[in-house]
Amino acid sequence: MTAARTSGQTFVLVHGAWHGGWCWSRVADRLRGAGHRVFTPTQTGLGERKHLLSKDITLDTFTADIVNVIEAEELSDIVLVGHSFGGNAISGVADRMRERIRHLVYLDSLVVEGGKAPFDNLAADVVAARRKAAEESSGGVSLPNPPPSVFGVLDPADAEWVRRRLAPHPISTYTSKLNIKGPVGNNLPRTYVHCTNPSYGALQASRDWVKAQQGWRWADIATGHDAMVSAPDELTRLLIGVSN
Repeated sequence: MTAARTSGQTFVLVHGAWHGGWCWSRVADRLRGAGHRVFTPTQTGLGERKHLLSKDITLDTFTADIVNVIEAEELSDIVLVGHSFGGNAISGVADRMRERIRHLVYLDSLVVEGGKAPFDNLAADVVAARRKAAEESSGGVSLPNPPPSVFGVLDPADAEWVRRRLAPHPISTYTSKLNIKGPVGNNLPRTYVHCTNPSYGALQASRDWVKAQQGWRWADIATGHDAMVSAPDELTRLLIGVSN
């Protein structure tokens, strides 16, 4: 038992839009069973913190959510994983506390450069549709939940499990800018993981950007966007091996 803990890695898993720390339960169980430490924080206004939803939540809030967990738990040598929209938060954390991080994993992530907002990296028609949906559903405060099929969750039982837990996402995190001083990833070891089957088309510009950069590793996993739900075994193996 002691040896497993000594040799285990520390993972901080950051969820994407509409999700919460709950989405990582299958992967977290597997990682812990293999002797690793795992933290799955939920960002402000989502998941079990959905009662905190407001128009004032920004990308800075999402970064602070993760920074504060790392500080409170006194974590170091972290494999920091950001799924989808969670890629923004891990970029923010890498800029704020580079010395705490061992490896960054952008899991089918939206990648935004410093000084830009997430909406800057999405197609104009997608942005217009999301603004319209937010206005109609919440007076412009939040984005309503999409169906689980959007995330490539096709198994009926899994889809129902995800559907019950999704929460409206604060649109202000899409309109606020990512405040980082250095480059995305802050020159840390970093890997982009593309979920290929089916591929989530809204993220193609981010993938193209990553492929044009130096210093990124690349991995594919043949599952839908919510890999932690649809392919937990494969994703767990990938995460354990990514920084070795």
